[in-house]
Amino acid sequence: MPQPMRHTRLLALLLTASLIAVFTWLIANQRISLPPRWDPFAPLDVQAPLGPLTPWRLWRATHDPVACRTALNTAHMTYVPVPDQTTPSTCQLQNVLRVERFEDACPSSSFLATCPLALALAMYERHYLQPAAQAIYGESLRQIVHVGSYACRNVNHEAQGPLSEHAFANAIDIEGFVLADGSTISVAHDGSRDTRAGTFVRRARDGACAVFHTVLGPDYNALHRAHFHVDMGPYRVCS
Repeated sequence: MPQPMRHTRLLALLLTASLIAVFTWLIANQRISLPPRWDPFAPLDVQAPLGPLTPWRLWRATHDPVACRTALNTAHMTYVPVPDQTTPSTCQLQNVLRVERFEDACPSSSFLATCPLALALAMYERHYLQPAAQAIYGESLRQIVHVGSYACRNVNHEAQGPLSEHAFANAIDIEGFVLADGSTISVAHDGSRDTRAGTFVRRARDGACAVFHTVLGPDYNALHRAHFHVDMGPYRVCS
């Protein structure tokens, strides 16, 4: 490539980057007003319809404790803050809540969750589980059945190794769902079936992958044959 052409392309790239940086600064400092749907700096509202910027807003909210609580307060869920604590085994509970109810569904029992996990669950219930229940069954979801969130242990219950996200209340294991009419859906028994329940489990799994950082289910290994493990840890896995 001739030298002048290389210089022209480099100049064009630098100019484009500069314009983007200036435009971003103007939006961030409210010098330019955009509709909330298109404003990348607008806070996450759990009640708002999903849009192209929803993943970015969820990421920002789950990486800022203040923004996380602000977003969680739009979720219409019931929770109680829990004091920070560290166990003798170095398991830490920081920015943790006890979740008692989602907007339209209850967990099978209250559970501990970091604010990012609670916020992701609120998004999951409203934008993925409830629409799937309405589309497949024509009714709402009443309960999310889980088998625990906080457990001070290593990954896969190993005697040695890294601590699990469960050790920080940053993960939860979901084994099924209950519809408004009392019908039950099981990850273990229905996930591989060509039925409405099987379709729901697969929709639930796909929705989880859109919200949580890690999703491990029956296709991952035998330890997860009966539930979905979902967490907001540092790794991105959908299996």
